[in-house]
Amino acid sequence: MNDIQGLTLLIALPALNEEATVGKVIRGIPHSIPGIRRIDVVVVDDGSCDGTAKEAAAAGAHVIQHQTQRGVGTAFHSALSYGVEQGVDIIATLDSDGQFNPADIPALIAPVIAGEADFATASRFKDPALIPVMPWIKRWGNRMMSRLISRLAGQRLYDVSCGMRAYSRRASMQLNLLGRFTYTQEVILNLCFKQMRIAEIPLPIRGEREFGKSRVAGNILRYAAQSAQIIFRCYRDYHPLRFFGGLAIMLALPALGLGGFLLGHYFWTGNFSPYKWTGFASLGLILLSLVMVHMGLIGDMLNRHRVYLEELLYRERTRGSNQAD
Repeated sequence: MNDIQGLTLLIALPALNEEATVGKVIRGIPHSIPGIRRIDVVVVDDGSCDGTAKEAAAAGAHVIQHQTQRGVGTAFHSALSYGVEQGVDIIATLDSDGQFNPADIPALIAPVIAGEADFATASRFKDPALIPVMPWIKRWGNRMMSRLISRLAGQRLYDVSCGMRAYSRRASMQLNLLGRFTYTQEVILNLCFKQMRIAEIPLPIRGEREFGKSRVAGNILRYAAQSAQIIFRCYRDYHPLRFFGGLAIMLALPALGLGGFLLGHYFWTGNFSPYKWTGFASLGLILLSLVMVHMGLIGDMLNRHRVYLEELLYRERTRGSNQAD
């Protein structure tokens, strides 16, 4: 980063039909923050059919417009690419629906400014006193998702779905994401796998939107299915030996059980009938288990190539950003 007294901050807001709130959110962003010399605001309008873009521009934000709705994950990609191209030191994301208080941005970015974290996320659940009022199914779903991501990431996390976040320049240039529907869980896994320092900042946050319904989590089952797909692919790609090795063990255990049963029956009775089928089933499961091991080895080799390519991409982004400075 640049000198601590001269950092630049980009505040990015994804928006879809947020005409009622986006202007108020932008106007609530602090005009000065200790350690920050310039604050810019960008709104990514994801194909809104109301006056979102007009309200955002009137409030002083730079507006990036998608001609059609492409998903909040794609909106985040657009904001991230814009921030990297502009060479900003910190990118903070904020929902435009009014659930987050823009006045909390200084507290959110403080550990990034101090160099104590590469990535900071607001947390609705870390401090029990700040847990917002929300439907029990959403609170339960957030808890289960946080436990799953914590287990995969190897780090205790309390809130992995909050959209109020801050990224250092290093973290933003290290991110390589594929999810389009959402991005919150994939970001955390991606950064954890790359050994980025993560900080959770407990903040008071509204549990429900002021107007309308959530575009991402409005349908719980759809949200869970889409998120599971993203998490599945992310973990498979970064830990192929663990992933396929686990599948191999799951196949090998019943294979050994069936094989052991057949051998026991043979030693007891002197013949394989009427359980010959268990031998064929055991052999089939063993072969499938070996296939999983083979896929894990291939995936591990591909992952090594991915790491090399991402390092080259990071260096290229760094070179381009330094030239822009």
